[in-house]
Amino acid sequence: MKLSKLAKTLKPSATLAITAKAKELKSKGIDIIGFGAGEPDFDTPDNIKDAAKQSIDSGFTKYTAASGIVELKEAIRNRIYSDYGLKYENNQILVGSGAKHVLYNLFNVLIDENDEVLIPAPYWVSYPEQVKICGGVPVILNGSQEDDFKVTPKQILSRCSKKTKILVLNYPSNPTGATYNRKELEEIAEVAKEKNLIVLSDEIYDKIIYSGEKHVSFPELSEDTKERTILINGVSKTYSMTGWRIGYAAGNSDVISAMNNLSGQSTSNPTSISQKAAIEAFSGDQQKVTEMLKEFEIRKDFISSFLNKIEGIKCFVPRGAFYVFPDISYYFGKKYKGKNISNSIDFTDFLLEEAKVAVVPGIEFGSDNHIRISYATSIEDIKEGTKRIKESLKDL
Repeated sequence: MKLSKLAKTLKPSATLAITAKAKELKSKGIDIIGFGAGEPDFDTPDNIKDAAKQSIDSGFTKYTAASGIVELKEAIRNRIYSDYGLKYENNQILVGSGAKHVLYNLFNVLIDENDEVLIPAPYWVSYPEQVKICGGVPVILNGSQEDDFKVTPKQILSRCSKKTKILVLNYPSNPTGATYNRKELEEIAEVAKEKNLIVLSDEIYDKIIYSGEKHVSFPELSEDTKERTILINGVSKTYSMTGWRIGYAAGNSDVISAMNNLSGQSTSNPTSISQKAAIEAFSGDQQKVTEMLKEFEIRKDFISSFLNKIEGIKCFVPRGAFYVFPDISYYFGKKYKGKNISNSIDFTDFLLEEAKVAVVPGIEFGSDNHIRISYATSIEDIKEGTKRIKESLKDL
């Protein structure tokens, strides 16, 4: 069968691919340390699982409204208000089958052919691909490690054109762990206002932020930023609910209505049982969130310190999320078993073959000098995996 032009251009998810490859090797009895997965290794808290079980037992297993049940929208509204003092109405909330699905819907209802979308790099792998699926043009803004991987208002202004429609912000960032303070966000907000940009603020890691820092939500900056921002979040990272597939958007009611229509013609509603579980996640005891954050911080401190002691590796210390994004370009030009290491893919292949460690090449995130390592795994695996990396690099 002949595939469409779109199908021929789509790239597979690098993170899912590397995780699948690591699992395949493990199934063959090979001892692989997996640093590829972008999901917490903690179990979903019991109170959330109990809410799902009650949903099943009570027969809440049928279709719901495409944009989510009212009780969940209210739980989301209450959580946003409690955390950031932002008020939204039910018609300004859409629940989707994971934040990725919500982003897909959002791009599809906003982007016309050749509309430009500003995407700071390093970026989450799906942003450019989803923009291209919609016929849009991803315009990449490169943030350097020397500047903590942040983009500046000047950079944003320099890349704006008459076709620029959306600015994507993701903070704390996947893959770098970088985040923005209030002053930096206010400066970006001024540019967004000047250029009349829609801001897509992906804050899925908002609760995983370190050193006692407080996350500043972009729409809380002013009434203008709230009106031009679509806030994206969900339960996957904060509550260790990646497989439950619940994400949400909050913002302009016309945009939310259009996203609802798209959901109605594609996926229909998010899973009813997962919606009930998400109500408990947003409304119930938040102690487990605090406990997970403490463990993530211990892992972050260890892995960033360890990597920075390895010859040639420069590792930015994350401010949030659960990834490190070390610069490994020092090793480009070196060889192993007659093979040249010329880029992040070669380096990743080397680590998988020689160290039996799975990481994700930085080229997938827009920076070929780096690799992404997820520390959403046990401290024992982190210690063993980083030790293997250090030992294997001595052979180059």
